[in-house]
Amino acid sequence: MGYVVLHIEKAAGTDAAMSGHVERRITPANVITTLTYLNEELVEFPKGVTNRTEAIQHRLDNAGLERKIGKNQVRALRVMLSGSPEDMKRIRQAGQLDAWAKDSCGWLQKTFGKENVVSAVLHLDEKTPHIHATVVPITRGERRKAKLEREKNAQSGKRTYRTKKDRPRLCADDVMARDKLKAYQTTYAEAMAKYGLQRGVEGSEAKHISTQQYYREVFVRKNEMAEQIENLKEQQKTLTVDIAALQAQQRAAQTDCNIIDEQRRKKKEELEKAETELAQTRREIKTDKLKGVAVDATTKAVERIGALFHDPKPARYEKQIADLQGVIADKDKCIGQLQQEIKTMQAGHDKEVANLKQEAQQVIKALMRVDELCPYVKGLLKWENYCKDVGLDKERTKALFTMQPYRYTGELHSIRYNHTFRANDVILQFKPDKDGPSGFQFTINGKDCDEWFRQQRKEFYERIGIDIEQTEQRRGMKM
Repeated sequence: MGYVVLHIEKAAGTDAAMSGHVERRITPANVITTLTYLNEELVEFPKGVTNRTEAIQHRLDNAGLERKIGKNQVRALRVMLSGSPEDMKRIRQAGQLDAWAKDSCGWLQKTFGKENVVSAVLHLDEKTPHIHATVVPITRGERRKAKLEREKNAQSGKRTYRTKKDRPRLCADDVMARDKLKAYQTTYAEAMAKYGLQRGVEGSEAKHISTQQYYREVFVRKNEMAEQIENLKEQQKTLTVDIAALQAQQRAAQTDCNIIDEQRRKKKEELEKAETELAQTRREIKTDKLKGVAVDATTKAVERIGALFHDPKPARYEKQIADLQGVIADKDKCIGQLQQEIKTMQAGHDKEVANLKQEAQQVIKALMRVDELCPYVKGLLKWENYCKDVGLDKERTKALFTMQPYRYTGELHSIRYNHTFRANDVILQFKPDKDGPSGFQFTINGKDCDEWFRQQRKEFYERIGIDIEQTEQRRGMKM
């Protein structure tokens, strides 16, 4: 059996950015756009409400809340429901996907209240079917913290006050209490048991990490891998040079061996020539034509043989040959050692190349995983060089990529106007914009960056007494 997937997190404000993702007004890179028409809204909106953001506000306006909603108060909860990829594929192939979606939506309404489940969208245009649900955390009864405090006072004998009337309250903390989160996992698994899904391991130390944290870790790992790859490339270059040097030494040693072999061959020929001459002399002594002058021939032969055996050249040649054979043996040993070193270095080089390829594949898989889980990251990365050209360092760029406002004082450079402007306590932020480059807009104090630079340029020329707009108009007329 596979596992159910149930993830709940608090949203900021009315969560308009997430609405763009859920309703596909912003299309992530991992979406199969030809299947988007299959996506389905499982909750019917009230009359006059057309989208998720309006549905959240409609519920807040009609819930009968008596207290004013705080500026930073959580107004909605994101709920993602799915199962293990293999099991969701099995459910889909078995024709049970509609029933699964209906039962999941029924569990949401039973658990959080039908009125509080303001949206539930079934996404079928991604690899694994899943539901993005939105819950407005409205509850009734005494606050959890107040109840605990009252029970504590009762035990200690302190005076307790009358419990306030049962009225609707907006309180995400009560809905997401630790004991309730555990109960949600259990009850949802029970509702999904008919589809072969079960609860995850209770008490597991595995923790969910945010998309931003996952991206930061992958970004750091990517840089580390890139640095390791550069180091390995340098090592590869060094090994290549060393191998070339050893191969040159091997060729030089082989040349020396060839010279020694040639010398040995010549000495051997001289020795064979001397031995042949000695054998010829012996044969001449035995022939009949020498009988008449036996004494002279014998005398001459003895002299020639004596000259051969008393001549130190043959012995010297034998010694030189033995010496040359020793040198050749040393050279052969040296060549063998060099060849072994080359094999060892080549094996190390092949291993390093294999490691490089493996790490490169890991980097590619990690980036593909980032692109799958964080589709907006691909669009943000296209802004990296722009941030660098503007004058923002890596740390500030990383802070901006979290999509949160960033307060900045310093200099900002305009590529268009080739001018650097002073920015005092401005707010920098990336915002989703389907019409902007790569789906984002870079804002300064809430304005588009080009508009902010244009205004700064105009103010700069006004301070030095130049009406830049009239000047540009005159130039345009001349042209």
